[in-house]
Amino acid sequence: MRRFKRFLRTAGEFFHLLFTHYMGLFGTIILVIMISGAVFAPFLGTIDPQMSGDFENVLVSPNANNWFGTDDLARDVYSQLLYGTRISLMIGLVAASIAVSIGAFVGLIAGFYGGRIDNVLMKIVDFVMTLPHLPLLITLAAIIGPSVWNVVFVVGGIYWPGIARVVRSQVLSIKERPFIEASRCIGGSNAYLMFGEILPNVVPIMFAEAVLMITEAIYAEAVLSFLGLGDPTTISWGSMLHFAFESGVMSSALWWVLPPIMAIITLIVAFSLLGTAITDVMKPGYKEMRGF
Repeated sequence: MRRFKRFLRTAGEFFHLLFTHYMGLFGTIILVIMISGAVFAPFLGTIDPQMSGDFENVLVSPNANNWFGTDDLARDVYSQLLYGTRISLMIGLVAASIAVSIGAFVGLIAGFYGGRIDNVLMKIVDFVMTLPHLPLLITLAAIIGPSVWNVVFVVGGIYWPGIARVVRSQVLSIKERPFIEASRCIGGSNAYLMFGEILPNVVPIMFAEAVLMITEAIYAEAVLSFLGLGDPTTISWGSMLHFAFESGVMSSALWWVLPPIMAIITLIVAFSLLGTAITDVMKPGYKEMRGF
């Protein structure tokens, strides 16, 4: 119970500092608006984003019935934009979770055991980091096939090395602290030391990296979908741009092209602001500087 109360107090201080940071507040507001739009999309004047319309409604500019106009199949762009938010957020969150989980596990093992295990794991990390990510993403997505979950696993399986390096550096520092030696002296096993003592202390940096990793995943999904390597049966911002490009009207139907581009930029900026704010809040001395 005492640990739980201490956790709640620490979490309260963290979120207070985060929301009083102008970047954190601004990023959070944008994310709340976009997440609300995705969750409540069916109640915000949308129709089935996959439903085609009549021929006379093809490539119609914004009007009272279609707020953002229609595409080449007379589908409502506004509805596609809101429902596409769900796919982009889902891919970003799940892919980032996979990348952080793999990176944290590798970094934890490498930093804790050191020696030959550390050398082998870091050589693997260095090798993956030297690979050009975009060509690798395109190649793997083309081989595995177009699917939302394939995109998630490809993105999550490529972007973990940076997390591994950050976690490893933290573990190397934490494992030398007195409380780790004290736990070892009273019989704490390696598994307990890693997951019971060290891991909780690297969770904040993992959280910050995860927020920034979401931007990478959203961007990667948009690129893959734009290139036609996303799920053709699912509406996403990248697939909207892909179909606009395929139709050959990108320069003339700006009402179809600009909304997904602006949505991608806005979501990436929001997560970047939030990630920067979290990094600032976790810096040593920031809490004291703000009077805590």
